[in-house]
Amino acid sequence: MKKNGSSFDKKTDKKASSRKDSRLKEFKRSAKEFWQEFKQVRYGIVGLILLIFFVLMVLLEPFIIPFPEAGDRWSDISYWIDNPRSASPAWTNWFSSKKSTVHEFLSEPEFQVTETPQFQVQEGTFIYDYKYDIPPGELTLKARGKGNIVVEAELIRPDGEVINLVRKNYNSRNETEIRIALGKEAETRIINFGRTYESAENSRSVQRHLLKPMEILFSKAEEGILVNAEPLKGEYQIKLRVVTMGQDSYFKDSEIVVSGKVFGLLGTDDAKRDIWSGIVVGTKWAIFIGLLTALVSVAVGIIYGVTMAYFGGWLDNLMMRIYEIFVSIPMLPVLVVFSAVFSPSLWILILFMCVFYWTGPVLTVRSMALQIKEETYIEAAHALNASTGRIIFKHMIPQLIPYAFANMALSVPGAIVAEASISLLGLGDASVVTWGQILHAAMKSSAVLKGLWWWVVPPGLTIALLGMTFAFLGFSMDKILNPKLKTR
Repeated sequence: MKKNGSSFDKKTDKKASSRKDSRLKEFKRSAKEFWQEFKQVRYGIVGLILLIFFVLMVLLEPFIIPFPEAGDRWSDISYWIDNPRSASPAWTNWFSSKKSTVHEFLSEPEFQVTETPQFQVQEGTFIYDYKYDIPPGELTLKARGKGNIVVEAELIRPDGEVINLVRKNYNSRNETEIRIALGKEAETRIINFGRTYESAENSRSVQRHLLKPMEILFSKAEEGILVNAEPLKGEYQIKLRVVTMGQDSYFKDSEIVVSGKVFGLLGTDDAKRDIWSGIVVGTKWAIFIGLLTALVSVAVGIIYGVTMAYFGGWLDNLMMRIYEIFVSIPMLPVLVVFSAVFSPSLWILILFMCVFYWTGPVLTVRSMALQIKEETYIEAAHALNASTGRIIFKHMIPQLIPYAFANMALSVPGAIVAEASISLLGLGDASVVTWGQILHAAMKSSAVLKGLWWWVVPPGLTIALLGMTFAFLGFSMDKILNPKLKTR
């Protein structure tokens, strides 16, 4: 008996294994056929290439952005404090006749230290090689210090002129960060320096609030320095003298931040945030929002449409009336009102989009399901007393999976644009970095009027490209799969 039982088990296992191998071979054959047809659709290949590009952006995010905490600290102004404000992309210098200052850091020099029992004196010189046509926005001295500290700085220009920049006292019991905007601190002295070389007529004609200290600082000392400054290129020396009083006092880790007019791959906004980092971080949220919304809404729509077709009669009429009600309600105004009344949340936004987007595939699915309902294998399932759930989920819905994939791909762009529209109006989830949030900040700051195109074009372009990616994939799948559905 044991031998017979063991033999029966082996035969059963072999049959199960054979069925699995058969299914696997059938799947491989179908996938190969689909790929052969897909390759013939050119815009499908373009969509696939774009999708791979966006997926790589998500996977390589930690390695391709200069600010790894950008997603978590997008609204933390202190995280971006060393960046220049409203700087254009660095590559714009390649196409400009006048070169803008590149953002850089001048490292701590070798200090000469003089010590006495009462105080310590540190003296060092930062060297800056200025070779641009448009001067930096600011020179910022940053360091860490504790105790009673006196900081003095002066700038020696390539022409030998010396300008005193700052003299400040600090007194702190605990270690603190010292930040000094040298150009702002020395604004009056820099302007007075410029007036000594400017003609009396030009000095009277120009208004003080229109003068830019950094332009004067990096211009030739000659007539026109206030109104038509010509850049003075060469080696600038910033001499730093620091006096620390008391045994526990210290001054260390000093450097000078040269706030350039160009920065990074896509520049910065007026909060000094790196646009490229925001675009890359926003990619994963755009894909997540689009795919999750499309997956849920298409799944609900297919189940709803199949149920209508299967039961028919009064239930079909009732479900059709419910469908018509949801179709007639405009989604965007409802989302705007809801987001304005309640605290904006990404999950609530996705839920609301699913509530409205499920209607998309219903009528098409219903018409397909009415045909499938009359097939012989459905009648056979009825004859074998198969349950309603088994017939719908085991026999009918699997026939609609190809259409579901095509419809899901076509639904993704709408979800992405809807989220961007809500965020653009300021009603999105501010805790999440999305392309819509970046556009909203640009709109609030009048980026277009200020000419900050790099703040507007990249997020708008990525929204269009990602939407186009899934549209191309959806159209290509629809072109390949729909003829097969019609012949079933």
